[in-house]
Amino acid sequence: MTHNIEGRTRWLALVVLCMGVLMIVLDTTIVNVALPSIAADLGFSETALVWVVNAYMLTFGGFLLLGGRLGDLYGHRKLFLAGITLFTVASLACGLANSQAMLVCARAIQGLGGAVVSAVSLSLIMNLFTEEAERAKAMGVYGFVCAGGGSIGVLLGGLLTNLLSWHWIFLVNLPIGIAVCVLCIALLPAGRGHAHGERLDVAGAATVTASLMLAVYAIVNGNEAGWLSAQTVGLIFVALVLLSTFLAIEARVVHPLMPLKLFTLRNVATANVVGVLWAAAMFAWFFISALYLQRVLGYSPLKVGLAFLPANLIMGFFSLGLSARVVMRFGIRRPLAAGLFLAALGLLLFARAPVEGRFVIDVLPGMVLLGIGAGVAFNPLLLAAMSDVDPADSGLASGIVNTSFMMGGALGLAVLASLAAAQSASGGQQQADTPAALTSGYHVAFFIGAIFAALAATIGGAWLRRGAPSPSQRVRDEDALKQSIEQSP
Repeated sequence: MTHNIEGRTRWLALVVLCMGVLMIVLDTTIVNVALPSIAADLGFSETALVWVVNAYMLTFGGFLLLGGRLGDLYGHRKLFLAGITLFTVASLACGLANSQAMLVCARAIQGLGGAVVSAVSLSLIMNLFTEEAERAKAMGVYGFVCAGGGSIGVLLGGLLTNLLSWHWIFLVNLPIGIAVCVLCIALLPAGRGHAHGERLDVAGAATVTASLMLAVYAIVNGNEAGWLSAQTVGLIFVALVLLSTFLAIEARVVHPLMPLKLFTLRNVATANVVGVLWAAAMFAWFFISALYLQRVLGYSPLKVGLAFLPANLIMGFFSLGLSARVVMRFGIRRPLAAGLFLAALGLLLFARAPVEGRFVIDVLPGMVLLGIGAGVAFNPLLLAAMSDVDPADSGLASGIVNTSFMMGGALGLAVLASLAAAQSASGGQQQADTPAALTSGYHVAFFIGAIFAALAATIGGAWLRRGAPSPSQRVRDEDALKQSIEQSP
């Protein structure tokens, strides 16, 4: 069992786990910078090029829940290693790709490996750190990697593409992936899953995976196909039917893939709702602000990455240091609400950024507030999503919260990008690409993103409990109670 690791080894294991997670997080954004180079080299059309991103998103979103449950059944370390291995091999195939089909297929396999790693990594950390103070610190590190990795990917993608070639944005994963596998084997002892002995709910796994994949496909293609088109509406309808079938199956089977009792846990349910809204707001900040910097202010990809550096440094300062102390002092509810309100204020500042914007006056203040907000809020959000969960369901809970982030981010980005494009084109299609029109559209996206963040802060502040004992703490409390009863006369 991973929680038997003591002392310094646990923190070394945390670093290794976060290295693996960072590879996955980076890959969601590092590719975006290199898309023009990939299109020119492999001859992608504008329509076909989106599949370099969508193939990854499709399998990543579709297999998060199944990956988490497989970790509970067969061992979190085993699944983490399998996911890292699959992701690393697929990265090699992406880096060596000399055709469109090879690259798209390898990206789909990357997404599958990434889903497994993301789904079980959080549960591994929860099992490594059972003491409340240490767990808060560890979750701060994990939260920083998840929240800051995307913007680091833009910087790294710009460097690798400019200095070498687009192939290296994938090949750079090889030494990291090999090192993570070797160190995980050395640091994490093998162990059975907490739910070992239960049968895999095959029908539930098939229906929910198909539902999520169809939903992701409908969302990422919504802008191109049209949100009210027969394709988009039909896919979302089928996805909802499959989701209803999945819930009906889960209510009847002996060993469900996703025990519905999880959503009766107040903190778990609230944290996942907040996660959807927060991811939509964060995607609005990251992607739309990058477009504003590039298309309106004329920044190069490398300069865009550097522009995000202050937010990353602040986020790291709060996530790696202050966030754990804040959680220990105030619990999870108040820091979560305060952080998300600061993020909403940062997005409102971006919603007033002018066409002739200057970095220090019009960009940096919003970046600072968003860095502080994310650094403060991410740790308590993750703790809330996992705090009430029994160890047998920790992998599943990790998969659920990652699914909430992924679906919220994908849906939020699609909707906000659509609203921004509609606003930019409101003065006439020929004027839609002017800096003034683009800025007008981005203002709408930032403002709606600020509403999402404020709504997430309100829901979290109103519905989260102050804090609940972890499963391991409950076990210790029960043992202490039994001992006191046995010693009583």
